[in-house]
Amino acid sequence: MPKLFIVSLGCPKNLSDAEVMAGELAAAGWELTAEEDGADAALINTCAFLGSAVEESEGEIKRLLSLKQKGKLSKVLVSGCLVEREKEGLLKRFPGLDALIGINALSKAAEAVKLGKSYILPSEGLLASPRLKARLTAPHSAYLKIADGCDNRCAYCLIPSIRGGFRSKPVDALVEEARNLAESGAVEISLIAQDTTSYGTDLYGRPRLAWLLNSLLQIKSVKWWRLMYAYPERLTKEVIEIMRSNKSMCHYVDLPLQHIADRVLKRMNRSSTEKSIKAKIDELRRAMPDIGIRTNFIVGFPGETNEDFNRLLAFVKKTRFDNVGVFKYSREPGTTAADLPGQVPEDVKEERLQALISAQSRVLDVINSELKGKKLGILMDSPLFGRTHRDAPEIDGRVEVAGKGRLKAGDFVSAKITSAVGYLRKASAV
Repeated sequence: MPKLFIVSLGCPKNLSDAEVMAGELAAAGWELTAEEDGADAALINTCAFLGSAVEESEGEIKRLLSLKQKGKLSKVLVSGCLVEREKEGLLKRFPGLDALIGINALSKAAEAVKLGKSYILPSEGLLASPRLKARLTAPHSAYLKIADGCDNRCAYCLIPSIRGGFRSKPVDALVEEARNLAESGAVEISLIAQDTTSYGTDLYGRPRLAWLLNSLLQIKSVKWWRLMYAYPERLTKEVIEIMRSNKSMCHYVDLPLQHIADRVLKRMNRSSTEKSIKAKIDELRRAMPDIGIRTNFIVGFPGETNEDFNRLLAFVKKTRFDNVGVFKYSREPGTTAADLPGQVPEDVKEERLQALISAQSRVLDVINSELKGKKLGILMDSPLFGRTHRDAPEIDGRVEVAGKGRLKAGDFVSAKITSAVGYLRKASAV
């Protein structure tokens, strides 16, 4: 049986796409291997959201093509966002590639490998749940992609031009997909999309995330449901109440805020305002005092003044987010922001990046000091470490657990936090 090695770059949404292709390839007779050595073919699922992601994707393409030239691989294929961004132009730049697979042609992966044909299809029609899916995450934790594409048109973002307009999967299809994930061993499922809070607008005429959550919560073997990529202005009272009142809903939310200064948010073409963001965070914390909140910020957006940045800096210091991702603005051709006046010098971006990271580090010191001595539920990712409900898989912090008999991935354990530095905490099982 021929062996195929998959490299998936970028976000969990990309990894979910890779799982669909992996399912198709496994059904077609390919043995999926996590080891590059000994593989007959390689599939690179690329990210192209930022220039840095494009560079990483292209570097991986070059590396695997060099292995093909040395006779260590017979085929190299590329899928994902870089394919949609460059389309057939990718074959011209990398003539050694055997085929391309667009994000709307995941079910054609096996044909692409076998026939050496490229499949780049338009984003049209109903977004269906995958016919086949091979898990690439740990058995106990899975991603459920509930929608794809985006209609938000943020000034800095290429996603609508890469992935198309917002498209949801039907509720019944998602329940079936989630049941399959649960039957495969998942006790934690993270809901993902470009904007989970817009779920259902295209199918049902209005957002129906609450309906979806209530339907998924009937799957009792899943102990943790986690909500990612939730836009604050569309996070409704009904959804917050479902999160508050159901013990299997993690008191956790990922809010992609991007900034806090109104003039920057307006130039970004964001719907949020400083007032609405602060009100939503207050609402969440009133409903769930133990909620963990993750967010992302962009520094150095065109026209961002020192006053704007200092407002953001003060906001991060005061709000005490559990997890923060900070990115320097990347000037991407084809975006509205690329042509805006007031482009910020690179050295200023870097200075602001480091200042915001430093501020969040000090916030973490305070959070960690307050966690010491508290008992928390931990989902083990290995016999040695796991995560609290405040930490999403692969992107947030972890907890090293000691003092109990042999544990395994997927176990839930109660533990007392004994020490913490940054996003690494240590605990003793109780």
